[in-house]
This record gives sequence, structure tokens and C-alpha cells, in this order.
Amino acid sequence: MMGPAHSLSGAAAWLGVGAAAAATGHTMPWPVLAVGALICAGAALAPDLDHKSATISRAFGPISKGLCEIVDKLSYAVYKATRGPGDPRRNGGHRTLTHTWLWAVLVGGGCSAAAVTGGRWAVLAVLFVHLVLAVEGLLWRAARVSSDVLVWLLGATSAWILAGVLDQPGNGSDWLFPEPGQEYLWLGLPIVLGALVHDIGDALTVSGCPILWPIPLGRKRWYPIGPPKVMRFRAGSWVELKVLMPAFMVLGGVGGAAALNII
Repeated sequence: MMGPAHSLSGAAAWLGVGAAAAATGHTMPWPVLAVGALICAGAALAPDLDHKSATISRAFGPISKGLCEIVDKLSYAVYKATRGPGDPRRNGGHRTLTHTWLWAVLVGGGCSAAAVTGGRWAVLAVLFVHLVLAVEGLLWRAARVSSDVLVWLLGATSAWILAGVLDQPGNGSDWLFPEPGQEYLWLGLPIVLGALVHDIGDALTVSGCPILWPIPLGRKRWYPIGPPKVMRFRAGSWVELKVLMPAFMVLGGVGGAAALNII
């Protein structure tokens, strides 16, 4: 899928988690719901860091472009080193390592660890990166006609304000992990969810997605998971633009309302 659809699906997924939490009597504080949805929207773009034309590769200028090249080469090296006898030969790393459940867990776990051990600046860094990506994905039309500096300033300002809101008693810095020293441990959860939602979205497209790596299926270790081919679509097709994106908006709205006990 394309960036806007990925971001919308990520936000809708976290709002759905909020609705499920409310249904079980564990309503999220509204800042956790809002910040988590934005983080998840941003994280849903992150697996495409292995693609030089993806939104994330452009989001942070030369830094993200350079990182994209490194991740692409790393992903390709891992693919070559671990591919099974049924896996085809490739000449690039797109939709390999960064499109797996293991990558999602490692990145989310790393961000949680950084937030807990690195203090406020680490929390702000995690928020900044994902809020910039959320702006690029959710407000993509405006972001493309704006300068990168304006988008970065918006991300930095939003990160500072939202961290201040979360730090207030009862607003969610210690949501789910209330023990002293575990503030913001939950930040990795929307990051993991966003990456997995991205992978599921890509699995619906023609090429499929090797979400289960390194678990082998038959003669393939990089098996492209997906529905029957007749049910798949091409990225950017009318199915994505006219069906899935409106559906994500509706589901996100319903999920948010349910999470806040409005319906």
C-alpha cells in the first residue's frame, strides 16, 4: 500500500485497541489514545525504510536517505544469507527484513527501552520521529507542498506539548506499566502495532509480505503471506484509494468514539 493508506490503517488500529480496552473496563486516558494513534500512524510508514522512494526515506532529508541505503543493503544481505531453496533470487532488500514480525518487535522493544532508560530527551526523540512520519502520512498533501523544516518544527513542537500533557498525573505516562521507573514503557506498543499493520497491508497487495520470517513454510523461509491472488490489488489502485482508505477513516472514527465511551 501507499503511505497515506498505511498511516490511516495504523491510526485506526490503535483507536481499535482503545475501543477494545474500553470494552473490557480499562479505558485509556485520552492522551494515550491520541498520542498512541499518532505514533502508530507514523510507525506504519517505518518498514518502508528499505525503499529509497518511500515517504520515510524523504522525511528527514539526507539522514533518512542515508539510513535507507544502509537498511536496504542490510536487508538484502540478511535475505541472501537466510533464503531457503524455494526463495527466489533478488537484487534488493525491499519487503524483506523490515517487513517481518521480528523487526517490528525489535524496533518497538528498542524504543520502549530507550524511553525508559534515556529519560525525557529519549521520549521526545521517539515522539518527534513518529509525529513527523504521522504528518507525512496523514497530511501528505499539505506535507508535500510544505518545506521539510516546517514539518520538522511541527513534529518537534507537537512532541514537546504532548510529552508535557502525558507527564501530568493521570494522563498516561505510566499507562499499563504503573511501577516507578516504567513511565513510557508503553511507547513501544503502538510502534509494534504500526509495523505489523503495515505488513498486513502489504500482504494484501500483489507481491505479498514475508511477515513470518524466519519461520520457514515449505521450501521458503521468506514466504510472501497474503490472501488468494484473486483478492489482492496493486498499491495505489482504486481498491486502496476508494475502498480501503475510506474504510480506515470510518473504522478509526468508530473506534475513537468507542474508546472515549461516546458510543
